[in-house]
Amino acid sequence: MINALERKQHLCVIEPGRSPQDTSSAYATIGEEIIFKTEVLDALAVGGCQPIHYDFLLLCAAVEFADRKWKRSQSWSRVLHVTVPVIKLETWESTEVKTCLEQVLRYLTGDTWQFEFVQATNLDPMEFKQLKLHFDDLKTFAIAYSEGLDSRAVSALSGSKDEALCVRVANKHQHAQNGDSFFTQVPFKVKNGPGKESSFRTRSFQFAAVTAVAAHIRGVNRIVVPESGQGALAPAILPLYRVYPDYRNYPPFFRHIEELIKQVLGHEVNFEQPRLWSTKGETLIAFLKLPGKNPKDLINTKSCWQSRHVVNIDRRRLQCGLCAACLLRRLSLHTAGVEEPDGTYVIEDLKTSDLYEAMSAIPIENDQKRMIDYGSVGARHFQQFADMVKLDDDDLFTFALEIADAIKVTPEESLRNLRMLLTAHAEEWRSFLFAQGEKSFLHNWMDGGNYGRFE
Repeated sequence: MINALERKQHLCVIEPGRSPQDTSSAYATIGEEIIFKTEVLDALAVGGCQPIHYDFLLLCAAVEFADRKWKRSQSWSRVLHVTVPVIKLETWESTEVKTCLEQVLRYLTGDTWQFEFVQATNLDPMEFKQLKLHFDDLKTFAIAYSEGLDSRAVSALSGSKDEALCVRVANKHQHAQNGDSFFTQVPFKVKNGPGKESSFRTRSFQFAAVTAVAAHIRGVNRIVVPESGQGALAPAILPLYRVYPDYRNYPPFFRHIEELIKQVLGHEVNFEQPRLWSTKGETLIAFLKLPGKNPKDLINTKSCWQSRHVVNIDRRRLQCGLCAACLLRRLSLHTAGVEEPDGTYVIEDLKTSDLYEAMSAIPIENDQKRMIDYGSVGARHFQQFADMVKLDDDDLFTFALEIADAIKVTPEESLRNLRMLLTAHAEEWRSFLFAQGEKSFLHNWMDGGNYGRFE
């Protein structure tokens, strides 16, 4: 039930050449705020992109626009009403599809989503004259592929590069490295101006849907989720203050999205999480044991979340070194015994007691304060996840049961694996902190401080 105090925000996606009808709604016009990259669609597959695929991709763009358009209140939840013109109206109007769509987005974001679908007047928006490509290679699994460590490692651990249908979920073209093969990139760009909401929980929906479209076109049923255990489970099971749990890589989310894909595309896919019970460090160790793999294959990846203006130093884009993604990267590479070259990070020295000296390359004070917030919260979350190993089985059983139900194992097996993951993470985090030395500002953060250890 929608709280009477919650204001409904309405987004209407409109086709090119049509004018807004209701000035009380926000509008996103195809071709202006939502731009499709037809050259990407041209290369989708043998049969080209079908109308239902276009509808699904347009829906993803509309969901991203709405998710980032309206800032959350302290109560977190919003009510978002989205109107989308679609070609296959009979599919999207079905009760099963609408219910499934609204449920998966509610679970993922904590918001109430309502969808209204209208018949598209331009039934041939891409002219559907894509090149008919011919693929002789047989892909056995699809994977949403980023520049990160997990994508590089888990793709290789799941099969050969010829077997992997790598879907680059990014808004800009990126070149393949070290023999990796990329199938496509996100075939649309959303222009929303300065983002009012940064949480962007629907990014996982976008990853899953775009990868599923590619998998459907190529006739692939297995979709590999590259996230390792810390990234998949910690955001969902750690206690957060006034923040809805982060289910973006949590197993139950993938069961919801599988059902939606089945309802919309008539295609059964299975999102597999082969590294669910492994730390990222353990995943990297397994990768390095593969024939022909070496630390250089990991060093040239990117993990940082920070915006370009923070990490661009002397016309080089570095990684910040302190956000949660960078800390997990550094923790995991330390576990795997991989040393990165000097100059990898803007904030390189984690051993100093003077945090501001470590951030001296960041000239803007507000950016420094933002980095402190990101870094201190991320580090404490790693510590909290490590501390969960001290919980008894009764305290962990609720999480173990939920995960067990999603991945079809016994609760006892799930509990055992969860405890093994927590034990491994706790040991890796302890070793990483120890390596920074007692004067590291990270130790101060573990004691509740934000700034230099001796201030």
